[in-house]
Amino acid sequence: MTASSTSLSAPVTRLPGRATGSRTRTGAAAARRPLRERDRSGYLFVAPFAVATGLFLLWPTIYGLWMSLTDQSLTATESSFIGFDNYVEAFGDPQVWTTLWHTVWFTVLSTVPLVIVALVMALLVHTGLPGQWVWRMAFFAPFLLTSAVVASLSSWLFQPDIGLLDTWLANLGLGPVGWLTDENVAMFSIALVTVWWTVGFNFLLYLAALQGIPQQQYEAATIDGAGGWRRLFAITVPQLKTITGVIVVLQLLASMKVFDQIYLLTAGGPNGSTRPILEYVYDMGFTNYRLGYASAISYVFFALILVFTLVRLLPTKKEA
Repeated sequence: MTASSTSLSAPVTRLPGRATGSRTRTGAAAARRPLRERDRSGYLFVAPFAVATGLFLLWPTIYGLWMSLTDQSLTATESSFIGFDNYVEAFGDPQVWTTLWHTVWFTVLSTVPLVIVALVMALLVHTGLPGQWVWRMAFFAPFLLTSAVVASLSSWLFQPDIGLLDTWLANLGLGPVGWLTDENVAMFSIALVTVWWTVGFNFLLYLAALQGIPQQQYEAATIDGAGGWRRLFAITVPQLKTITGVIVVLQLLASMKVFDQIYLLTAGGPNGSTRPILEYVYDMGFTNYRLGYASAISYVFFALILVFTLVRLLPTKKEA
């Protein structure tokens, strides 16, 4: 019995050793494989993205920069190099600074409520508002609409005399308001539409951040006797500092690139009071056919946004 059990157990003890040695040799061979061969599959996966980036981002950027140094026009078959003449003209063009101010004014009007309203909406849903899925859908649904649909709905809402808002004012005994025809009111109306349209995205970001706050902190604060407002300003607001900074930067950049809703609602009117700088670029390039000058204005605007972004992110890097 002893001899047979020894003979039977001998192959069992040798098989694991052979398998381990085989795996070790395979791993060593893979480690000795040249880096180029191991990364070949990675290059194949990256290639489509690299080609698309080069064709639709890098090349248009380089070509647009070259175009800004020429007098290229849609009505001319040839163009000539004029150096920085377009940039000199852009810095001396009062319309550039006027439309830039309109862009900044719209950014201020839209960014502040888009941050505050989104936070309030997220807090309401996070605190256990009845029918949460309904509120989440209602808050986020407008963000899925296209700019053309939003402009169509808004034009009926702001329609003079027969629009919904003027009808409500008439029922209250008040006169009509030129929502899109009064120079002092038009930009506020567009900002209101933009807040209703895009606040859902910021709402989701805040809601995700709220769900990431540990509940133990609230429980400990409750045991210590902290009320709802105390927990809000001592726990919730400090925990949302990072996401708030991200939302503010994203919203500032998005608002400064405003074009669609203004062009569809007022086309920059009345009397150019809502004309943003991107609409001026569009008019110079496709109405006045001055592609070179339009490109120069675009790069001036791009440089201003880049400087603003770097200034905004510099304190964050220092804190890190």
